Amino acid sequence: MERHIPVLLDECIEGLNIRPDGTYVDGTLGRGGHSQAIAERLTTGRLIGIDRDETAIAEAGERLRPLGPRVRLVRGNFRDMASILRDLGVEGVDGVLLDLGVSSPQLDDARRGFSYMADAPLDMRMDRSSPVTAAEVVNTWSEAELRRIFFEYGEERYSARIAERIVRRRAERPLGTTLELVDTIKSAMPASALREKQHPAKRCFQAIRIAVNDELGALREGLEAAMDALRPGGRLAVISFHSLEDRIVKTAIRSRENGCTCPPEFPVCVCGFVRTMRSVTRKPITPTEKELEANPRSRSAKLRLAERV
Repeated sequence: MERHIPVLLDECIEGLNIRPDGTYVDGTLGRGGHSQAIAERLTTGRLIGIDRDETAIAEAGERLRPLGPRVRLVRGNFRDMASILRDLGVEGVDGVLLDLGVSSPQLDDARRGFSYMADAPLDMRMDRSSPVTAAEVVNTWSEAELRRIFFEYGEERYSARIAERIVRRRAERPLGTTLELVDTIKSAMPASALREKQHPAKRCFQAIRIAVNDELGALREGLEAAMDALRPGGRLAVISFHSLEDRIVKTAIRSRENGCTCPPEFPVCVCGFVRTMRSVTRKPITPTEKELEANPRSRSAKLRLAERV
């Protein structure tokens, strides 16, 4: 297995405030780098690793095998954390980690269709048993819906032009590969955009990946499940990689930290709000220059920490 560099590892471990006898969840297992660091700090505690990708479960399983009974891996979606923990007989946990980035095996395996740098079938499914693929999105979704996801999920300023060009191109024949999609996206963009440092297809590929895997829906549900699962004093650590994810994380934490809806002039709260979370840091934690040099993929990472009260 090639070298794997977990993002913001030291900051996550410090932020989770790990107890040797505690119970922890890595809801986005990936290659298991974060999980390994957590489990190595446990004695009588346990770590539950969740991932929807069968390849991730297999690779992380090999990595974590020496840690024995401290680790339990489950193939599933972290949005289903409540039922997963219930099935395992776990009533509460002391920490939850969510790393929202696409794992290196998915990016590096061209056959998965996540990369805009190599030709492959339009797939982008994290769980390859899921019915919706990138090919279905680009070839069957309406122009309005494509425009919406490119703008909302990818923050692509040329979303309308790109959606129109995709619909026109697929009328001739369906788009079948990643590089066909890249060419179509580039053909809709002005020359100035093609000269930018960022790859011209990056934002649209991000948007399609999010749509295929319903990542934002999973994130919202998973955050609620994670915060509900925490015991008092338990910590939540979430690493996001684009502003849309980070806003969702920040909003979810703030809704439980300061969600009172009473008018400011009211002397006491009458809306029934009960504070259940507090932010450990007000601003997100970002990678150090040293980490950026060692792992350029961490450049856009932001870590938010919160604690159950």
